[in-house]
Amino acid sequence: MILFFRSQPGTVYAVESAQPLQKTDVDKLAWLFGNALYVEKPEIAGNFIGPRREMITPWSTNAVEITQNMGIPGILRIEEFVPSVGHSGEHTRGYGGDNTGGQPAGNPGYDPMLQHLYTNPGQDVFTVDREPEPVILIDDIEAFNSQEGLALSPQEISYLEDVSRQTGRKLTDSEIFGFSQVNSEHCRHKIFNGLFIIDGQEKPFSLFQLIKKTTRENPNRVVSAYKDNCAFLQGPVARQFAPARQDVADWFVVKDVETVLSLKAETHNFPTTVEPFNGAATGTGGEIRDRLAGGKGALPLAGTAVYMTPYPRTEPGRPWESTLSPRPWLYQSPEDILIKASNGASDFGNKFGQPLVCGSLLTFEHNEGGKTYGYDKVIMLAGGIGYGKKKESMKGIPSKGDRIILLGGDNYRIGMGGSAVSSVA
Repeated sequence: MILFFRSQPGTVYAVESAQPLQKTDVDKLAWLFGNALYVEKPEIAGNFIGPRREMITPWSTNAVEITQNMGIPGILRIEEFVPSVGHSGEHTRGYGGDNTGGQPAGNPGYDPMLQHLYTNPGQDVFTVDREPEPVILIDDIEAFNSQEGLALSPQEISYLEDVSRQTGRKLTDSEIFGFSQVNSEHCRHKIFNGLFIIDGQEKPFSLFQLIKKTTRENPNRVVSAYKDNCAFLQGPVARQFAPARQDVADWFVVKDVETVLSLKAETHNFPTTVEPFNGAATGTGGEIRDRLAGGKGALPLAGTAVYMTPYPRTEPGRPWESTLSPRPWLYQSPEDILIKASNGASDFGNKFGQPLVCGSLLTFEHNEGGKTYGYDKVIMLAGGIGYGKKKESMKGIPSKGDRIILLGGDNYRIGMGGSAVSSVA
């Protein structure tokens, strides 16, 4: 069942509960929402913008946990809905069912990738009624590759056709899609690890081997590199003030600890092009994750970000920006990207206590020989530094009988396919 609460500015909170709530629990929720008014109706009249029903927001996850700590049982989801200004809602009764969630054409005034326009939201506000699509057997792998933009090379298509012959059956759409992701440039660094054949002569080193060669011949202060998703450099000896034991109440002691400094950089280009705030936030989150998980664990300290876009044209009086006309953008404008991406990178770092302390920005457009060049595929590079204990900078070796714990939540379609994008020549 869905319960609605309306706050003073007009914001509506929709609460999904697995069971009817006692009046005391309803009163607690009203207090939690800033003394909001409980609406004793099955629906709210009007047009509202809220999160897409398919995607539970991080805000909802935190809100539900707060209700659990307050002793309110059975709460499944809580989302915020704000009144919509200037939307008639004629396109949006219920669920649109198309790729944009039934959004009006043009600029709807909100982000249709993350949000939806609801008219008279009711008990079905969180209901997703899509049926799983049937498994499809693929007759022509080459045509399927072109149709879905999987970026399979001719050699990979030939390999899959051979797999189909050997197994005596057609491959499914899921199998081919999965192969395109795990065997992509993003996941396997095929170009980095590929052979160099120049003027018919095979070179002794791949690009990745050449990159690693520098560290191998001049290790200097490098403790760990190319073994983990971050690198560790020798750090100073630090004086740690902490309990003698962490698993029980204990006295605080001071001891010297040999440290390592963690370094990481990660690009998140295409996601930032499509949805800048969350694309850049996830870029920052990815590099924080990799340094947190470096070795047996380390801590983040400070972050950095680099952006490269076409001209943003944010203000007049810039003659170099007026020599070319702005191009129609498929996703977001350069100005939107720079504002939202900067906010997103800072936002995610702040949630982990990692400030964004420095960065750089490069904008570029150029016309020559009848062609226009520019950073139309945006570059977003997140980096950072942290520290850890040297004795914990290397991972252990698993052994038979170890228990494996899988952490994580629902896997949405967003993000999948990025591997194929990175493989396009």
